[in-house]
Amino acid sequence: MKVFVTGATGFIGSAVVKELLAAGHEVTGLARSEEAAQKVAALGAKAHRGDITDIASLQSGAAAADGIIHTGFIHDFTRYPEMCVLDGKAIEAMGEVLMGTQRPLIVTSGTGVIVKDTVVTEEDGVENQAHPRAETERAVDKLAAKGVRASVVRLPPFSHGTDDTHGFLPILIRLTKEKGRSGMINEGANIWPAVHRLDAARLYRLALESNPAGGTRFHAVAEERNTFKTVATTIGERLQLPIVFLNPEEAAAHFTWFAHFAKINNRVSADITKTTLGWNPVHPTLSEDMAGDVYFPGDK
Repeated sequence: MKVFVTGATGFIGSAVVKELLAAGHEVTGLARSEEAAQKVAALGAKAHRGDITDIASLQSGAAAADGIIHTGFIHDFTRYPEMCVLDGKAIEAMGEVLMGTQRPLIVTSGTGVIVKDTVVTEEDGVENQAHPRAETERAVDKLAAKGVRASVVRLPPFSHGTDDTHGFLPILIRLTKEKGRSGMINEGANIWPAVHRLDAARLYRLALESNPAGGTRFHAVAEERNTFKTVATTIGERLQLPIVFLNPEEAAAHFTWFAHFAKINNRVSADITKTTLGWNPVHPTLSEDMAGDVYFPGDK
């Protein structure tokens, strides 16, 4: 299968490219610069110049492919709602060239997009959800309503593994170093599920190969019960810095723009995904990665 991958040089996207190539697929990766094009080539894929704001480039890349995996996203969390709107536009642009075909489009969202008191499952849609990233899934639902086989892989807050520099975990580690203490809101009992990037990459491949019906959701969740307290405590211990419990007002000052994310309580299940795709995570857990040198080389 010829597969077009956006975000091909990113933390998740590069793992997806390697996974696809290892399975015998032919991969073309979106590259916004010559440097990115060289990185795509080094992975063993073909480079397609453009970025996720370049509609013409997205559509030409999509038109030449048998399937698309969209992992690209502009990770400017200080303008997060705006970036989510741009993501929706990119998805709709690629989906337009798939109308009337049976070619799959697999896009990326997050398990935190659904806010509810009970466990979030793959059957939960984004109707009446105010989370900015719901724009991603609304774009998918619009395409699905037009017959496009667009579906969603929801990543958990912690997607971890080697070479993680922009995810929530390195953000928390940098913040802890800057503040001189590791904080959590109240008792830190809020749930933050996790997945290793290589397990997530395999899920993307399985989802693509299954060519799911439009509007299908998959949960790339290997660990469902991690708490923010466990992560914050480990960070503090590894950095040998104080571990503190913060009330909401203190948390706003401590976490600044990240405070919105730090309070997420994301109870989620991946049972349907595992049963449907036969996906069984096998790579290191979040605790195992944090215990080694993946995130704390030399502890400082």
